[in-house]
Amino acid sequence: MNFSALFTVLRLSVPMGLLALAPGCMPSALAENSFSGAVADTYGSHPDYSSPPLLQEQKDLTLRDAALLALQRNPELAAFEKEKRALKGATLQAGLLPNPELSMNVENIGNVQPLTGDINSQKSVAQEVVQQMSTIRIYQLIELGGKRAARVAAASLGEELAARDYEIRRVELIARVANVFTEVLAGQEQLRLAEESQDLAQRVVNSVAKRVQAGKVPPIEETRVGVALSTTRIALVQAQRELESARKRLALLWGNASPKFGRALGDLESSVTLPRFEELVERALASPMALRSMKNIEQRKALLDVEQTKRIPNLTVQAGAVHHAALGGTTPVAAVIVPLPLFDRNQGNILQARQRVDKAVDEQAATELRLKTELTQAYEALSAAMNEISMLRDEILPGATSAFEVTTRGYELGRFGFLEMLDTQRTLFQNRVLYVRALANYQRLVNEIERLIAGPVSGAPGAAAFNNGSKGTASRSDHE
Repeated sequence: MNFSALFTVLRLSVPMGLLALAPGCMPSALAENSFSGAVADTYGSHPDYSSPPLLQEQKDLTLRDAALLALQRNPELAAFEKEKRALKGATLQAGLLPNPELSMNVENIGNVQPLTGDINSQKSVAQEVVQQMSTIRIYQLIELGGKRAARVAAASLGEELAARDYEIRRVELIARVANVFTEVLAGQEQLRLAEESQDLAQRVVNSVAKRVQAGKVPPIEETRVGVALSTTRIALVQAQRELESARKRLALLWGNASPKFGRALGDLESSVTLPRFEELVERALASPMALRSMKNIEQRKALLDVEQTKRIPNLTVQAGAVHHAALGGTTPVAAVIVPLPLFDRNQGNILQARQRVDKAVDEQAATELRLKTELTQAYEALSAAMNEISMLRDEILPGATSAFEVTTRGYELGRFGFLEMLDTQRTLFQNRVLYVRALANYQRLVNEIERLIAGPVSGAPGAAAFNNGSKGTASRSDHE
């Protein structure tokens, strides 16, 4: 399984990426079982909210199919997608003009009798003062100081932040899928090794039984070798249980509590070409996590602009008419209302917004430091894992296999003792398990680096450094 090419294939099947961070994507032929190829292609695409047909669990599952299933069905990722779309409404709302207001006022209700007699008399004057008056006014708030434009800019940056969060969750989800998929592959290999170990142990039991029947060794040796065979049976049951657990964890990533796929297809012995550390740092600082922290600073500055525009008071204009019921006349009225910023000039909110800009700057520095720290740890651990694999593959496993074959054959011929044979058997079994664990750890470290840089570790797969395993070592899984 080539984990450094999986990102490449996801664009065609799940076109939801938002950045183009990896222009040199892998060929599709190399992307079938690769983690980073899928993420690279994810970031080479553009938003497309059309829903592709839902995938179904296949009889045999590749890493690409597992990643696509998770991207389509994972509820946590779907929640981030909904939030991203919801903020489009916030941007739309920020750009709308305030609605006008209509006011209707009636005073002295019911006093609508017309004036009679001498209109200059005291009675007529009193009747005119208390006559019914109906007033209709329309108010319109006019925002000054660029408030609406500032709100739209801040809302747009909030929408971009949500898009960055969605990108980060997508990469993290693919990384989780790749790690659990690695566990499934390692579980399959551990199960195969446990079955082989049981067969080898049975072969030893048969060999010892023949010598006991021939009277060449005491019967106690057959009992002791039977204990070793029972130990391999326990290891086989444990390997079956661990594999089933890994399969369930993988299926749960796309919401299925009962795995329906058959085997996981991939190659634990695939490798990548490790570039210079400085190059990886540069790519990590261009990843969605780093870009999100920079975009957060922009949004905080935009929110500061919004608060600063609020220092300028808005203008409210009104126009209307007053109807005098008794006189039968209508009088137009107009007014302009301007608040006087004598006390409240939005000082507190401006101070708060300024401090949050400074906080965003500190958070960006902390994010970059965290990325560099995690990348340094993963890079050093990956180098150590490569050395461990090389030693196990080139020195330890060939020697352990040869020693087991020689001592087993020599024991049958009476040249080696029983304890020597059991010791070489135990050494071979233990180092086979260590080799599979080292391979799985290597793939997890590659996944971690590619999660941090949101792309493939190298522009091309490695020179299959782990594909030259000696006889008796962990073999590669079946390919499609």
